[in-house]
Amino acid sequence: MSSPAAQHLGVVPSVFAVEHLPQATFPEDDEWIALVRAPEGLTVVRETWPTGSRERWIGLYGGAHGLGVPGMLAAVVGPLADAAIPVFVASTFHADLVLVPEPRVKEAVAVLEEAGHRVDTKNLRSTDI
Repeated sequence: MSSPAAQHLGVVPSVFAVEHLPQATFPEDDEWIALVRAPEGLTVVRETWPTGSRERWIGLYGGAHGLGVPGMLAAVVGPLADAAIPVFVASTFHADLVLVPEPRVKEAVAVLEEAGHRVDTKNLRSTDI
């Protein structure tokens, strides 16, 4: 079933880490992808190595829509929330980067496709799908 906010999403070829730095106002390096400064500290999204011990996230991006189109982010995160798949979102001027936990990416893709979205999975490693 396709909804008015159905989108074509692509898997970002990087793997990401989301960090919370409670005492920082800006990271000490320039290796970040997105920053959010809030009263409780700084949240940093970075590319990370394909293997490692920290929690890793896979990014879904696309559906360029600009700021004036309502419901685009809700159309993506709503089905994921209904499936109890956690997300972290970093929005840009043109679209939204929706991160899902790496172990749940296959399930997330299936949920989004069932909700009417198209997901290009060519950047997923064979172990992810």
